[in-house]
This record gives sequence, C-alpha cells and structure tokens, in this order.
Amino acid sequence: MGLLDKGYVQIYTGNGKGKTSAALGIALRAAGAGYKTLIIQFMKKFPYSETSSLKKFSGLIAVEQWIGDKFVIKRSAPSEEELDEAKRALERAREALRGDEFDIIIMDEICVSIYFKLYDTNEILEIIKSKPDGKELILTGRYCPQELIDAADLVTEMKEIKHYYEQGVLSRKGIDS
Repeated sequence: MGLLDKGYVQIYTGNGKGKTSAALGIALRAAGAGYKTLIIQFMKKFPYSETSSLKKFSGLIAVEQWIGDKFVIKRSAPSEEELDEAKRALERAREALRGDEFDIIIMDEICVSIYFKLYDTNEILEIIKSKPDGKELILTGRYCPQELIDAADLVTEMKEIKHYYEQGVLSRKGIDS
C-alpha cells in the first residue's frame, strides 16, 4: 500500500474553466506532503504551460501526454493509430493503479475522451471499481457520464457563467494553456 491509507475517486467536470487546474492543484498539494502523482493527459499533446512547470517537481509529479485531438478538429472519427494509442494509454493508467510508484493517478480529460468515442464508459467504470484502497483517482473533463458520477466519491461541476472567450479572447499562454 502507498502513503494513503484510503484513497477516493474524484471527478471534475462541467463546461466551466478549471477542471484540469483543480486536479493540478491537488498534485501540487500532494507533492508538498510527499505523495507521488502521475498525470495522464488524454487528447492533450500540445505543449501546455503546466507541463513545463511540473518538470520542476520531477520525482513527485510525472506528466504523460497521450492521444492528440486532431481528429476532433478535422471532425472525423479517430484513426486506427489514435485508437491503438488510446488502448495503450488506458493500460498505462491501469498499470499505474496496480503499481507502487504513484499514490495519485490523474486521468485528465478522460471524460471528454469517452464523449469522443475513444473509450466506452464501462471501461472507465471498471478502472474506478478496480482502484486499490491506497490510491487516489482523479478524473477530469466535460461530458462526464452519469455512471461515473454515481461511482465517484467527490464530484465537482465547473459551471461557466461568463468567459472572455465570448468577447473573442483566445487562449492565453500561462493562463489558459
């Protein structure tokens, strides 16, 4: 068993900003307590600013980016290559949950990955159900299926009330990406 006596399942979902930020905040707090976190980013291969800053915490926080989102931009189905990478990414999450290296596993954007048909809800539900007691599992992303919400211990919905994107402000490096 890891450092945590009891780990829980947390979900950060909704259309508002802050889902990944909330999960990263937990990773940062956990590092201060000596916990090790693996952040698996699904559909995020862009060099986001957080990946640069988290390198300063190597040994306590690891970030792995899997599966791009080009198929979404192209408005097409994921390619066979992307589906194969998705299978490997999910196996990596299972492996991390079974292993002793990490106390906290963050599956960033896994909910939106279900929405875009990279995964079936039951595959992720199976991961939740197989989570060992001494591990914390955090899922993020829009469009979280109700079955996952029902299986989680903590669920926060980020609700967008107002966003500067509506005034034409694009993603700002270091603030939004």
